[in-house]
This record gives sequence, structure tokens and C-alpha cells, in this order.
Amino acid sequence: MDNPLILDPELIKRYDLSGPRYTSYPTALQFDDSFTVDDYRTAAEDSNHTDRGLSLYFHIPFCDTVCFFCACNKIATKDRSKAQPYLDRVYKELEMQSRLFDSSRQVRQLHWGGGTPTFISNEQMHELMLKTSEAFQLVDDDSGEYSIEIDPREADREKVMQLREIGFNRISLGVQDFDHKVQVAVNRIQPEEQTIEVLTAARDAGFKSVSVDLIYGLPLQTADSFDRTLDRMIEISPDRLSVFNYAHLPERFKPQRRINEDELPPPEEKLEILRRTGSKLAEAGYVYIGMDHFAKPEDELVAHQKAGTLYRNFQGYSTHADCDLIGIGVTSIGMIGNVYAQNMRGLDDYNARIDAGELAVSHGLTLTLDDMIRRDVITRLICNFQLDIASFERKWRINFLDHFATELERLQEMIEDDLLTVGDHKITVHQRGRLLIRNICMQFDAYLDRDGASNRYSKVL
Repeated sequence: MDNPLILDPELIKRYDLSGPRYTSYPTALQFDDSFTVDDYRTAAEDSNHTDRGLSLYFHIPFCDTVCFFCACNKIATKDRSKAQPYLDRVYKELEMQSRLFDSSRQVRQLHWGGGTPTFISNEQMHELMLKTSEAFQLVDDDSGEYSIEIDPREADREKVMQLREIGFNRISLGVQDFDHKVQVAVNRIQPEEQTIEVLTAARDAGFKSVSVDLIYGLPLQTADSFDRTLDRMIEISPDRLSVFNYAHLPERFKPQRRINEDELPPPEEKLEILRRTGSKLAEAGYVYIGMDHFAKPEDELVAHQKAGTLYRNFQGYSTHADCDLIGIGVTSIGMIGNVYAQNMRGLDDYNARIDAGELAVSHGLTLTLDDMIRRDVITRLICNFQLDIASFERKWRINFLDHFATELERLQEMIEDDLLTVGDHKITVHQRGRLLIRNICMQFDAYLDRDGASNRYSKVL
């Protein structure tokens, strides 16, 4: 299989900008506090007149230790007793949310993220799933996409088996790097044996998909050292691999201030790591899905991408585009119809709102027609690397080439660089453009600074 990641040093140099990852459009930076709980209630009521299924996201914010590279919304504590009061409020929120949605609507997708979801005990995990089933209609035939993020340091065979028993069928393991020196530098000591134990248990338990997260660009990493991690990972053979670019933004994320910047690999070393990653994974048979994600050819993500039905939301790539997403817990984000809504970011604020018997929605956004049109363009390109212009025009009742005349003019340099082709009937992203798909999508973003100088986003590469 050919290497899907084409790295032209000159191209990379010119297109090495900062930009969104487009887990939503518009991005969360556009949310504002003029959006109210009443706006959310109206969106939920309107959604009940559709045939869309539901997706539930639960944010478990606690972590036992802080990984210095982390940019997630988390609470570092060794006090496990803090989990139950939080879960009690989650149960109250679940009950309030369930009243807004028709009880006949099935939960086709469910995800626990964090933080570290496995921070909570086996009994608490069982209770959380039970409370969820009391509030919403979960599927009972294993046809839903029910996933959880796992820290192998917080799991063992028994916990993995229970997760499968209570309904999860997809599991994602945070690994980052097997190299001990790198682990020490980022405060995440995780023996390889722990990871193997959890991954093996997931396979034995019958999980439909086992995914592993790696990060390149961490302190003390070299192309040779990361090669060893990749070689071992290929031997382990997970169904999916996410190889994320470490975004060093210490001005935004306090834990990153504890990273020694002098130990970060230089840009040319990072590109070499990425080049070898693409080559090794291609040789091992993995397909590049896009946005740092790789999957085996038989994986459902690959099938949906080939069919042009792959989707992307706040949890990453998904096969369920037809769901309304309900965010549960502190800082969680939901997407109901043409509305985004985010809960309180601070735990004390979240607790106070739930204790008052009110939904914790603090800010959000109602999309305009233009937002929805642009979101569809970005979603099709970032998920499927192509856009059928005729079907798009029928859906939105516009003339695509006229409507996006300015954007297509901005794409001209990329077209000349052979990143993509824009024809009368189709936009096709070429192999050399797939690694730069964020740059392509950015041309359709009405909110983005065009100089690429904003430090609010991570670097594209």
C-alpha cells in the first residue's frame, strides 16, 4: 500500500499555519453567553419532530496525575471520594435532560471521555450506565457505537471485562509513547506490560474496535525512538491508531509549562517522525482516515469514508451523522439540530446550577444558514476528501461556484500546488493534500483570521 502521507518540505513550510481541528463548525471559540437554557430547550423540542437518534457524551473530569502535555478539561486529584458527589449531580442532569427528549428516541452513540473515565470505580461505572438506561433508551443489541477512553494505568482485566458487560463495544487506550525517558519527561509512567494487558483483555472481551492514541513531538522524542514505539504498536495490531501532533501552548494550558522546551524535538525531527509514521503504518496495511487517524482496511471508518458517509464531531470521527448530541457533565458540549450548547466550565459553577435544579448550559450558538452550509462543506472535505457539487447544490439550493467564488479564489494556490482539484461537478483532495486538509477547510471558515497568526489553535503539522 502506498504511503498516504506525502510530505513536501517546501509545501509544509508554506502551509505550516495554526488552525482549527474542526470537531465543530463554527468552533467553540464562537460560542457566547447570550445563548440561554431556553434556547437549548427550544432546540430540544424542535428535534423531537425529527427521526434523528441520540448521542450521549459524558465528561468524567478527574485524573489521578497530570500528564504535562495535557490540554483537556480535567481535575487532578488522588481523592477518589470526589467522584461520587460529581456522579450524583450527573444523575440529576441526566434526569433533567431526559425530560426534554422523546423517550422513543434511541441512543445510537455513547461516549465517556475526560479526564480519566476509569478514575471511577467498577461499581460507579455500573451505576452510571444503569442510571443512563433509566433516563434514555439504550440499544440492547450491541448495534450502537458505545465507546470509552481508557488510561491503562487505571484499568485491569476485570475492569475491561465489566466495561464490555455493561454495554461498551469500543475502547480507546491512551499510550502516547513507550519510551521511558519520554514518559518521565511528560509525567506519564506507563509500563508497556500494562498497555498490553488492557488491550489483550479488550480483545478477549469481544470489543468491536480497539484504538490506541500516540503523540509525536513530545520532549526527548526522536524519529528513531518513536520508530521503536511504532514497531511495537504494529506488532500489537490495534484496529485504529491516532497519532496526534503535540501542540505546545503553555500560555493556554498550565501543565505544559512544566515541559522543558529545550527538550522538544525541532520541526525537522517532527516531520521525520510523521513521515516514518505514515510509511510504517501504510506498509502494515493501515488506511489514513485523516486528521491523525489510521484504521485497518476492514474497519467501519474506512467503509464509511469510501461510501462518503463518514462524520466528525467533538469525539472525532464517527459513523453516526444522524444523531443529536447531548453533553452531560462539566464543560460538556452538545449539538442539537442547528444549535451548539456547552455546560459550565468550572466544577463549582456546574454543581451550583445542578443543585438549583437547572440545566448547566452556560453558553452556545445557534447556527445561521451560512454556518450550516459551510459546516457541510468542511465536514464532507475533512471526512471524505471529496465533495459532490451537484448533490450539495440540491441540498442547499445554491450555485456552489457562485456562492463560494471568494473561497475558490483563495484555493487557487492550493490547486496549483496539486493539493486538490475543483471541477464543475466535484472537489477532490489529492494524496499530497490530505495531510493539509485543515488548511483546505480553513478557506471555507468565515470566522478565521486569514494571517494564520492566532495562537488560539494548534499548528496544522
